[in-house]
Amino acid sequence: MSANLNKVFLIGNLTRDPELRFTPQGTAVAKFGIAVNHQYKGSDGEFKKDVNFFNIVVWGKSGENCSKFLTKGRSVHIEGRLQNRSYETQDKQKRNITEIIADNVQFLGSRDGGGGAGGSGGRSGGGEDGIPDGAPNFADTDANAPHGSSSGSSGGGGGGSAGNAGDGGDDGNNVPF
Repeated sequence: MSANLNKVFLIGNLTRDPELRFTPQGTAVAKFGIAVNHQYKGSDGEFKKDVNFFNIVVWGKSGENCSKFLTKGRSVHIEGRLQNRSYETQDKQKRNITEIIADNVQFLGSRDGGGGAGGSGGRSGGGEDGIPDGAPNFADTDANAPHGSSSGSSGGGGGGSAGNAGDGGDDGNNVPF
């Protein structure tokens, strides 16, 4: 028997506001990027800083809530899985992309993107970090599309939502859902 595991935990800051779209079937899907800093000691003994950028996809009600409550600069904790997919640009070039499909999103810090950990989205009280009381608990909502599928978004531009990428660039910001 072989074991398989595809699990990702990231804490970082949003690099752009979430973009909310809907599939033809009406399912919400939000996309945004996060930057994760990494500090390490180099071979010369000096500390070095590095940053990694990740594309995040959040499905369903969780995606709607991310679009509603998150903005560029906000700290988040993402729990999810890696997914590779390919698409074709308008000039018929094949592109491959790796995304994090979020199962759970926790809001950290304040709504203005400042400071340390303040709590998670959907606490039962408080509001001291700028998130309204009663904000939904994303762990309890439908956080993603069925595993193994992104609503037909692989190959040839897929069955993404209306208004897919316009310029076909490969910067990760303009790819079809």
